[in-house]
Amino acid sequence: MARTIYLVLAALFLAGLIIQVFLAGLGVFDSPASFATHRDWGYTLVLFPVLLLVVALVGRLGRRLIVLPIVAFLGFILQSVLVALRDTNPALAALHPVNGFLITLLAVVMVREAYVSRAATRTPDAPAVTAGAMAPTVTPPSDGGPAAPAG
Repeated sequence: MARTIYLVLAALFLAGLIIQVFLAGLGVFDSPASFATHRDWGYTLVLFPVLLLVVALVGRLGRRLIVLPIVAFLGFILQSVLVALRDTNPALAALHPVNGFLITLLAVVMVREAYVSRAATRTPDAPAVTAGAMAPTVTPPSDGGPAAPAG
């Protein structure tokens, strides 16, 4: 159950980040006043890494699903620091959208890891699916016939 909750929260987090990019676009192309909505939505989104961490800890979902929301939370802290630097160091503050992109990429990884983790536990008879899993090796037969999969 915890794996399903984690997957749903991670997917909602990713969707919320996509909305956040749209809200930033409104601030650029519609009205600078829209940046207030972008800011407020960002403060709401920071709740997702906290909830994901709690679900991962309570559900004992493993190190990776615990570390990912911690890194996302740290990314949100960095977002606020970068915005605060806009008057004193605008070149450094310009990393704000880059960091936002990295947080979004991290959310994609969280959704994928949650999906793989959930799929691996739902089908206990099937081999576990892991990131970077390799295809079975093919060994040539000793008699010169067609190759056959090993193991």
